[in-house]
Amino acid sequence: MKYKYTSLTQAFIEKNIRKKNILINNSRTKANYLVNFDDEIKILNFHETLYKNKIIFKKNLKISKEILREFKRSTIFENNDFIVLNKWSQIATQGGSKIKISIDDIIKNISSQYRLVHRLDKETSGLLLIAKNLNYAKKLSSLFKQKEITKFYIALCEGSPKNNSSQVKLEIKNKKLKTENTLTNYKVVNKNKSICLILFSPQTGKTHQLRIVSKNLGCPIVGDGKYNIHSKYAKERLMLHAFALKFTVNNQRFEFISNLPDYLIYFIKKNNLKINKDLKNYLNIF
Repeated sequence: MKYKYTSLTQAFIEKNIRKKNILINNSRTKANYLVNFDDEIKILNFHETLYKNKIIFKKNLKISKEILREFKRSTIFENNDFIVLNKWSQIATQGGSKIKISIDDIIKNISSQYRLVHRLDKETSGLLLIAKNLNYAKKLSSLFKQKEITKFYIALCEGSPKNNSSQVKLEIKNKKLKTENTLTNYKVVNKNKSICLILFSPQTGKTHQLRIVSKNLGCPIVGDGKYNIHSKYAKERLMLHAFALKFTVNNQRFEFISNLPDYLIYFIKKNNLKINKDLKNYLNIF
């Protein structure tokens, strides 16, 4: 429907999914549902004549040359179908009421065909996949949905968990206060009396999942202004970085590893912690 009636914005679609105005096969759906060829879509408050011809004016964001250069510098891989971006901290993946500019704004400035297939928190740095066409947007989104993309994160946490490694099953509440099940693997790589370096491999992809899991383990992430408020490290940036992705698409195996941001490396050295310089050695740790 969105591609037939291009005036329908993503915000319109997500809002009406939340309000139960959009049904798939007469049932409620979620924003990340992949539409099948024979699915029946109903938009209960949709009027074809009104919306097909209605022009929705959007603010034409001007992306500065500096930000475009940063985007290009942060691109670690690109082919005809997708981009792997080493997203920098403090830029949102997607727009919102308080977001001036986002990765989504940048890629739409480059090409209207580019699409996000997953997200990272604004404060989280690391690897982000961007599809360059609809075909790969569907393929990559499906891989995420089927849990066929393996993700690895590095976090510096205040304190340390009871066990050095484990799998955490945790129920968390989303923005609608509905309970969602999460599954996360973790392993402590190094620690001292106050800080530990943890590797995470989330098996699910829920909002703030690793930040909530860390807090639940008794070792909230350094610099987390939401889940670690009363911390002596409150002025630090969020020390969470998505450093690796592994997946297979069209029978081709891909593996991407990103460099850690300078502020994270500095904090590791400052606290006399050790980390393997070759992050690839961590990919088979779980």
